Amino acid sequence: MVKLYGFSSSTCTRLVALVCKEKNIPYELIQVNLAKGEHKRPAFTANQPFGQVPYIDDEGFILYESRAIARYLIKKHPNEGTPLIPSDPKAEALFEQAASIEAFNFTAFVAPIVAEKVFNPRRGLQPNEERVKELLASLQPKLDAYDLILSKQKYLAGDFVTLADLAHLPYGTAFYGAGFAEMFESRPHLARWWKDISNRPAWLAVKDGA
Repeated sequence: MVKLYGFSSSTCTRLVALVCKEKNIPYELIQVNLAKGEHKRPAFTANQPFGQVPYIDDEGFILYESRAIARYLIKKHPNEGTPLIPSDPKAEALFEQAASIEAFNFTAFVAPIVAEKVFNPRRGLQPNEERVKELLASLQPKLDAYDLILSKQKYLAGDFVTLADLAHLPYGTAFYGAGFAEMFESRPHLARWWKDISNRPAWLAVKDGA
């Protein structure tokens, strides 16, 4: 069984758990207490030198970085659960294109907004509203492009769901719940896609904790 070392509510830990659910891969969550700094202790950094969650131990194979873990698990279990990464060269290229869209046109803006509006208040810090305003202004045209893409196809890489779609869920859900739902709902094709992926049973199973 895959051992997932992480914090149950962390965005990246939930992405890995989501993939496990989609692929029907059994996993054991080994809780890492971030509040106590367990992710910075030598026992943890021996396997994850950056001191970040999560990492996995798959029968002695250690791997960190949630996107790398997700790809590894999907490719190791190609015939189980939802495919998530296509094998056809052209379809895989479209998947990689969509994965880049997620990383550089969505998460690059949404993650720092979530950090300001959700994570900082939890630590007793005030959000930098000027930075949030700038990030939102940059995000608006990106979401317009999403709406255009999704007016022509069901998902970002075509008509089948892939990891590129699901990778939006951890940060996207926090963003949506932090008072920015209208940015999705005001764009009909984006709203349709978000409703689809955010109601997948695998996500609902890990949404509130891996």
